[in-house]
Amino acid sequence: MNKQLFLGDEAIAQAAIDAGLSGVYSYPGTPSTEITEYIQNAVKKEHIPFLHAVWCSNEKTALETALGMSYAGKRTLSCMKHVGLNVAADAFMNIAMSGINGGMIIVTADDPSMHSSQNEQDNRVYGNFAMIPVFEPSNQQEAYDMVYEGYDLSEKLGYPVLLRITTRMAHSRAGIVTRDRKPQNPVRLEKETKSKYILLPANARNRFKRLLEAQSAFLEASERSKYNCLSISPSPPEGGLLGIVACGLAFNYLQENFPNGFENPVLKISQYPLPKKQLLQLAEACDEILVLEDGFPVVEEQLKGYLGIGLKVHGRLDGTLQRDGELTPDKVRKALGMEVISPYSVPEIVAARPPALCAGCGHRDVYDALNEALKEYGDAKVFSDIGCYTLGALPPWQAIDSCIDMGASITMARGAADAGIFPSVAVIGDSTFTHSGMTGLLDCVNSNANVLIIISDNETTGMTGGQDSAATGRIHAICKGIGVHPDHLHAIVPLKKNHGEIKALIQKEIEYQGVSVIVPCRECIQTHARKVRQKS
Repeated sequence: MNKQLFLGDEAIAQAAIDAGLSGVYSYPGTPSTEITEYIQNAVKKEHIPFLHAVWCSNEKTALETALGMSYAGKRTLSCMKHVGLNVAADAFMNIAMSGINGGMIIVTADDPSMHSSQNEQDNRVYGNFAMIPVFEPSNQQEAYDMVYEGYDLSEKLGYPVLLRITTRMAHSRAGIVTRDRKPQNPVRLEKETKSKYILLPANARNRFKRLLEAQSAFLEASERSKYNCLSISPSPPEGGLLGIVACGLAFNYLQENFPNGFENPVLKISQYPLPKKQLLQLAEACDEILVLEDGFPVVEEQLKGYLGIGLKVHGRLDGTLQRDGELTPDKVRKALGMEVISPYSVPEIVAARPPALCAGCGHRDVYDALNEALKEYGDAKVFSDIGCYTLGALPPWQAIDSCIDMGASITMARGAADAGIFPSVAVIGDSTFTHSGMTGLLDCVNSNANVLIIISDNETTGMTGGQDSAATGRIHAICKGIGVHPDHLHAIVPLKKNHGEIKALIQKEIEYQGVSVIVPCRECIQTHARKVRQKS
């Protein structure tokens, strides 16, 4: 037996390696980033041959690359934060139609309470939408086991498996018992490759029927799963009997409140589709049901459809649990009508400390110059994007007016310019530019939009810890290839000594009636400091 202390993310990564992984393709996004980083480090330390661990331009390209490796019969992994699955949704939905060859696990790391995200999204909904099996571990050991065994299930069923974790699961530690490492799959192509992967309407209609036919196998796997367990006490409490459905990490929180075992009937759900047999058994044994789930009321809504009227179902929809924010042991305790005792309180002297741009960060110099340059334009609007530079929304800069999704800065600036906003400025980072900004720039060039685009290049994917950026050393070539006029494509170094030059350049390009691009480029101060430490 080999037992190690792992983060949830690390447990998932180690399980994939032990299951015979051949490739992980991802885009960094908290709280999923550490999965791919762990595998990258393991490849270097252990010299694992033929294991590709790669950061891609975005989640869609990552998932499609993983499919290509699965096509060849190899086992693949693709990891992303919850909003990353929105970017990969086109590929994701159609992979559910085509099916896979080598085992494929797709990790979605959801972020209830939005610790580092712009929305609170529950991607179990995507699993239902795509009609594929979904795992939701209740602890780190289950996360390891689900991945290790999930590849076998994926290959047996012929479809990808979605693994849904949350921030607490990803970033908390537990002792994990690992298993023997399997060899990687050999290259193995399927006989039905052409009809399976060419989703022309005639083939797609057939594949959709196959997906529908496979639902019974998915349900059987869920009802037989060791991760779905129904517990009914032989001596239940008196009075109206409350049954509890605890999904994923919620089961862990329930256990914290009942260290000596449950008196109420409890159905633990960690594999989907919902196990109907166990649900019906629970309904027959109870007068009411409380659903504990972290995220949307996914199971609660489905339960009401399965059970019809006559049985009360409590949860997020009826206010027993609040609709927003992550689940906690105290929230579970309150929902059960138990007293919540909080021995610790936050002293009044403790003030909130919002995040801030690092001292010495090049983004600071960009915003200083931009703010000063725009003082002469009362109606100026600055559309920004997702990255470290989003902190320019906070004091002392308060320099941006929007941050919606990856790449939206450029496209929103174009739309605002078309509406008559002048000047209309976009601020985007280098990694975000290659993730989702290039197509927006092409739209601007094609329409000769009157916009100024600032690509603030810190030569890394800074917000998630300094991963390699697909844009490093390529931004000027990309912009020229897209069609930005060379006379209005500028490079500058964001330093205090260049403040006047940057300000003057911004004002000059604002007055140009067309597409202008300024690229302030200076390495992330944190990445630079790491490199210096590694050399010393």
